[in-house]
Amino acid sequence: MNRIERWKRAVVSRLRARGEKRDAGAGFVEYAGLMIIIAGIFTLIDGLGLDGLISDAILNAVQEVIGG
Repeated sequence: MNRIERWKRAVVSRLRARGEKRDAGAGFVEYAGLMIIIAGIFTLIDGLGLDGLISDAILNAVQEVIGG
């Protein structure tokens, strides 16, 4: 069996096995990556001192909406 035939069989077998063993653990990796990104955003906001600025902007927007 040549390389092309082996490759073809491997691709077909992987396509048929969708959702079984190929994706095992993918949910955890995606969740962990999302948590790392969120933690990085919060760290940047705190490190740059933007937390007060963001808080004031939200307070002003809420006061405009409720008329206070």
